Amino acid sequence: MSLDNPAAFDWAALSYTEISEDLGENQRWSTWRNVDRSSRGPKPRPGWLVTSQAALDTELGILKSGKEADVFLLERAVPQAESCLLAAKRYRSSDHRLFHRASSYTEGRRGRDSRENRAVRLKSRFGRETEATRWAQAEFATLKRLWEGGVRVPYPVQIDGGEILMEFIAEGDAAAPRLAQCGPSADQLRWLWPQVVEAMIRFGRLQLVHGDLSPFNVLVRGLDGAEPELVIIDVPQVLDLVSNPNGFGYLERDCRTMADWFVRKGLDVDAGALLAEVVGAAW
Repeated sequence: MSLDNPAAFDWAALSYTEISEDLGENQRWSTWRNVDRSSRGPKPRPGWLVTSQAALDTELGILKSGKEADVFLLERAVPQAESCLLAAKRYRSSDHRLFHRASSYTEGRRGRDSRENRAVRLKSRFGRETEATRWAQAEFATLKRLWEGGVRVPYPVQIDGGEILMEFIAEGDAAAPRLAQCGPSADQLRWLWPQVVEAMIRFGRLQLVHGDLSPFNVLVRGLDGAEPELVIIDVPQVLDLVSNPNGFGYLERDCRTMADWFVRKGLDVDAGALLAEVVGAAW
């Protein structure tokens, strides 16, 4: 089942009625207990999250296929009891050739192991695997920091190697659409823009820059109502506004990209004013 263009799917089909002792092809026991505490999401954990050791993880289909990672839909459920849906983001390893953004985004970001650093520089197979894992680790750590900082991002459930499990952002019976796919009304635009401003100010208070913020990296849920909510995704490249020499340039681009989209949709907003607010929050 592919959910690339998020199509509706049958929620009833996600519930278990009977599970045999033999796991199916797309099933595994929950990996929650397999990872150490530092590899789990921040407390307090949301009530919907299933952490039982008796839970099964069932892969239901692909949500997104990208250059650096693929995202799958996963159900974590205790048979005939509690369940939740998760997004499983899996970074590619040895065959990955498209970490093309690394040099500008990761200035100042280094691992402690000199052997690993040397392998990454030489682009060996081990180096490519290390780099992929580092991007996964960086995204998980950033998601935790943003979540704790009050930014609307998917709740980071856990990380295991190059796989990050996080909250699945739904819209009704489908995956929530990207902002770029939406046609908000004038009233909804006026409701959504302050959320962009708030999110970027919260980034600024943490002295972080998304670095690739656009309507394609923002999900919208509740668009069928008067007060939709924005959720920011894809944060492996988030950089430090102070220590990274490219930080201010990326921040300026993020502000301009988001403001331009809202202007094209008919809302009169100013990228320069947004930039000033974010910079003011950072210092």
